[in-house]
Amino acid sequence: MKNQQKQRELAFLEQAGIEQIVQMYDLVPGTLFWIKNRESEVMYANRAFLETFGMKHLHQLFGRNDEFFSPPHLAKQYIIDDKKVMAGELVTNRIELNFGRDGNFAWFSTTKRPLYNANQEIIGSLGVSQHLERSSHDLSTISAIRAPVEYIRKNFHTDISIEDLAKEAFLSVSALERRFKKYLSKTPKQFLNEIRLENARRMLIETQQPIMEIAYQCGFSEHSYFSKQFKALFGILPSQLRKQVIESNVSNDNNHEPV
Repeated sequence: MKNQQKQRELAFLEQAGIEQIVQMYDLVPGTLFWIKNRESEVMYANRAFLETFGMKHLHQLFGRNDEFFSPPHLAKQYIIDDKKVMAGELVTNRIELNFGRDGNFAWFSTTKRPLYNANQEIIGSLGVSQHLERSSHDLSTISAIRAPVEYIRKNFHTDISIEDLAKEAFLSVSALERRFKKYLSKTPKQFLNEIRLENARRMLIETQQPIMEIAYQCGFSEHSYFSKQFKALFGILPSQLRKQVIESNVSNDNNHEPV
């Protein structure tokens, strides 16, 4: 009886077609939905996903992995996650801090699952991510580190010590570090550095300010340390990134010259 019911369910879903089913995610406010193949390449994404990364059409992302539209350090983590999910590890309502294209960050609750074909073989992964500003039920989950995170967001360009952050959270340094490890899987210092470096990366791309001035505005007093940390996170020196941006801008200008 159960087998017959299951067959009827599958037959009905096959008749309905998966495309119009997944398109329903376009009607859910603040929810990102995506499907990837085994190589972590996007096969489908809903409108909210596209808009989050400044895209208008699926063909702009189709066949691309996270390295195309996310900062390198985040893309690497997402691809690692995909591999774990396809190996059977489930991600359920995990609180994540994601960067937008404007350099700011926002909280998301993310769920990922392996994607199976009709033969029950894993052929990829799919996921849903909800913007927590629109999902108040989950906001209490991150209240334990809200104060120090907000302090970093507003003051990353200043000299911040771990002791300062502990005071903001009314915690000892060790307790603060345990909470950051629990909720963000990194230390407060690592998180502070990533916020600084991501803002520096954005300024290198979007402005023409000197690299040393950008480093200073993002909280780095030593150029050599800034360059070392930048390359460790993004796999490229600040000077190399600036060069790539300039060359890209020149190429775009040449392509738009009147014939």
